[in-house]
Amino acid sequence: MNLSLHYLVKEPKIILEKNPLFLLIHGYGSNEQDLFSFAEELPETHYVISVRAPFDLQYGSYAWYAINFDADENKFSDLNQAKVSRDLLVQFIDELIEKYPIDSNTISLIGFSQGSILSYTAALSYPEKIRKIVAFSGYLNADMILPGIEKRDFSQLKIFASHGTQDQVIPVEWARKTKPFLDQLGIENIYREYPIGHGISPQNFFDFKNWLLNN
Repeated sequence: MNLSLHYLVKEPKIILEKNPLFLLIHGYGSNEQDLFSFAEELPETHYVISVRAPFDLQYGSYAWYAINFDADENKFSDLNQAKVSRDLLVQFIDELIEKYPIDSNTISLIGFSQGSILSYTAALSYPEKIRKIVAFSGYLNADMILPGIEKRDFSQLKIFASHGTQDQVIPVEWARKTKPFLDQLGIENIYREYPIGHGISPQNFFDFKNWLLNN
């Protein structure tokens, strides 16, 4: 069975009738190798699958959507490409469930930067498919979410978000708007900040792993 996106997979060491899934979603200009280094640190009960974004930037770099600049050097996202990637990611999850003995009720997305933006987008558009999000160094872009958000059931969704206060790629002010948005929807969420740039510190990693083990 050929799946719609390229990926790497680490199968669980502890085999259950159906195992949970951690789906790793890299950032702009990276690839599926980037977050796969996390795999050894994650619970052995889980499938760990790292997926490659569909838009090829050449030289081993990929993106979930283009980031463009106007004449004043303001950044803006290609919303059409983002929506294509949102639906492609959800389709890919369905394909994984068909191919592997994955428990469809325990799917978690772990995204970095653009990957975390896409994780928010997918989960808030299709909350019935996703139980947890870990969002490193990203923010929530409401324009990418499928319309009708106010009618969806988010009671099963839990989110751990984190950001560096010195982030020069995605300003921390953008990330800080996410928690009030999630709170308004009644989504259980935690938001943490760390004195770092655009990355994941050891303390951040420790806190995220601790959250996973307790949720």
